[in-house]
Amino acid sequence: MYFEIPRKELLNPLKTVASVVESRQTLAILSNILVKVADRHLHLTGTDAEVEISCRLPIETGLGDDHEGETTVPGRKFLDIVKTLDDANRVQVHQESEERIVLKSGTSRFTLSTLPSSDFPASPEMTGMYQFSLPKATLRDLLSQTSFAIANNDVRYYLNGICFDLQKDRLSVVATDGHRLAMAETAFDLGEAEPIKVIVPKKAVIELERMLDGGDGEEVQIYVDENHVKFVVSDALIITSKLIDGKFPDYYNVIPLNPDKIMTVEISKLKNALTQASILSNEKYRGIKLMLGENLLRVTSRNPEQEEAVVDCEVEYDDENLEIGFNVSYLQDALGAIKTKEAQLCFVDSDSSCLIKPKDVDTTKFVVMPMRL
Repeated sequence: MYFEIPRKELLNPLKTVASVVESRQTLAILSNILVKVADRHLHLTGTDAEVEISCRLPIETGLGDDHEGETTVPGRKFLDIVKTLDDANRVQVHQESEERIVLKSGTSRFTLSTLPSSDFPASPEMTGMYQFSLPKATLRDLLSQTSFAIANNDVRYYLNGICFDLQKDRLSVVATDGHRLAMAETAFDLGEAEPIKVIVPKKAVIELERMLDGGDGEEVQIYVDENHVKFVVSDALIITSKLIDGKFPDYYNVIPLNPDKIMTVEISKLKNALTQASILSNEKYRGIKLMLGENLLRVTSRNPEQEEAVVDCEVEYDDENLEIGFNVSYLQDALGAIKTKEAQLCFVDSDSSCLIKPKDVDTTKFVVMPMRL
């Protein structure tokens, strides 16, 4: 196997593939990247046995079929070497033997050990697939408005991912960690297929979000079967992931129905008030209290040192007075995901969850549970 390619064309795809590779693995092969030369293209694949990322790059057209082949190389070492090379030079890689490759660029020469490509996990075979597409910008917005609410290593494993709820006329993307919920929807035609819910693991969501920058006019092809999901971001970039086997909570039951106390506020003003008050909140619990009166919101916080913050914020509100406590980080995350100038915070009472949404928009909703202070 032999290929050569400009360093600047290799670096970003290599970063993308290496991002899923863990340097410390129980299986040595999972620390390696599959490098394959075929059909005048360089194919790079990385996996942790749960999430797989594949990139395809065109390479020197003058190479013959005798230069084709495949092997696996240590992912992090390969990336770290390419990072240090000069953009002005080409990267040349030659498989010296079954156990070694030689990488040359400019005046530098590196020899890396390899493992057989036959040991590398095969890409999953998907059967009985759902197939649909979304504009790249739409998918990016759906994920950016919800992924922050995914749980971290929760024992309720079905919360450690994001739910794609494919319905006849809409796609709902939902995440919750049990304390808050984020939901974003878009119009969608499922055609003759049956509705389906799948849970995509957090790691796959994070990697997918990184891949969705730029090219807003492009479509992302999505394939789903019983055990896997595949996102074809472009002809040169694919991410495949196992699905989380579990039942996602009935999220519609979590969203408050017809909350009658509605506060409208300019997001920048509320975010500033929350940031100021949070400075003196308890560092562990991050609790703040909202005190609502006529056209006025008072945000207060206290800490174990008996320090106190009181910040007033102008709002639109003409209902009865209300006091309610929250984890300030949850409110800040929800407001940070809203793209309109104003938001509405909708309340039932001091003991019920708060519904947060962009003003005059019903396709994006956030729910935050209260906390006792």
